[in-house]
Amino acid sequence: MAACAAAVAAVTAGCSPKEAPAPAPKAPTKVGVVTLATQSQQLDASLPGRTRAFMTAEVRPQVSGIVQKRLFTEGATVKAGQPLYQIDSASLRATLASAEAALAKVRASQRTLQATAARNAELVKIDAISRQANEESQAAVAQSAADVAAAQAALENARINLRYSSIQAPISGQTSLSTVTPGALVTANQAEALTTIVQLDPMYVDFTQSSTELLQLKRDIQEGRFQKLERDAMTVQLRLEDGRAYPHPGKLQFAGVIVNPSTGVVTLRAVVPNPEGVLMPGMYVQAALPTGIAPEALLVPQQAVTRDIAGKASVLVIDAESKAQRRPIEIDRAVGSRWMVTSGLAAGDKVVVDGFQRVKAGDRVDPQEVDLRAKARVAEAATAQANGAPSAGAPGAAAPGAAAPANAPAAQR
Repeated sequence: MAACAAAVAAVTAGCSPKEAPAPAPKAPTKVGVVTLATQSQQLDASLPGRTRAFMTAEVRPQVSGIVQKRLFTEGATVKAGQPLYQIDSASLRATLASAEAALAKVRASQRTLQATAARNAELVKIDAISRQANEESQAAVAQSAADVAAAQAALENARINLRYSSIQAPISGQTSLSTVTPGALVTANQAEALTTIVQLDPMYVDFTQSSTELLQLKRDIQEGRFQKLERDAMTVQLRLEDGRAYPHPGKLQFAGVIVNPSTGVVTLRAVVPNPEGVLMPGMYVQAALPTGIAPEALLVPQQAVTRDIAGKASVLVIDAESKAQRRPIEIDRAVGSRWMVTSGLAAGDKVVVDGFQRVKAGDRVDPQEVDLRAKARVAEAATAQANGAPSAGAPGAAAPGAAAPANAPAAQR
């Protein structure tokens, strides 16, 4: 009986399962990181604005008469001094002839009076005439000189009015519609303009900036966070209503010194070239105006930043032990596709930009340096190829600017 029990125990012991082997340690998760470094960064302010004509002139007649001819094409470009309208000048020519005859008459009378005054001056010396007669003859000469001057002024006025019968362009630019046709009666200095001329190259761009932003900028400059830009270095870049970038940069010409009490903004004005005539008066644009320089800016890619339900920003940073750590940061503004960080990060920190969805704080990771600029160039090339643009590289060749493999030497990345 005892022997049977021992045999059963031996069989049971032989059939018991073996212990399972311990699981292998989990390999670190690969993540893409960028190493932060300080750099000098120009800061821009995006401001709304409207385009205005560089010069505008409303053409009005300066003499009254009947319009005989219109000498320009509506909407065409004209030059300063080019004739636009011709007014009937018959009555003006007659007025000019009358003024010329009047001048000739008073000049003849002046010569007669001058001769009489000269004789009287000799006769008074021998007491042949009274001094009163001599003085009257001298006064008559002076009055005749005044009459001649008045006649000359009337003649010049008649000549000016005759020139005004040809209405000329006061400035160079593009004309608008004409409000009159040949045969219309116009009057001197009438309220309604005959046409309007606008000079479109260059163009003014008037944009506004809040007084709060100006005060903050001045405070940052005084505290040494930013460096001040001289006005000559303030190049203005425009973005059109359809979102396209305007190719010609402008220059800041004027910065207002009065705050609008109803809107709390200050008006600024830039001069922008317009050789192709793309800009038209009244267009809405976005102006990128450089406001200062951050000499030691720290920029972090926007895809690396996450926010909690309270809106506070944070990033994943890789510590010296290759572990991911959640770190809160403070952001000042957006600079392109990056955020400018004011606190929470320092130069040399490795920030996770790719794969942070697969790790959490405390996980051990395998950081791989990422060239974001190369990735952007590859994405642009792919987009261009999808839109039908020819590929820059040979078939089968790597795309230009593509990121190097993670295990490649640093000199090849």
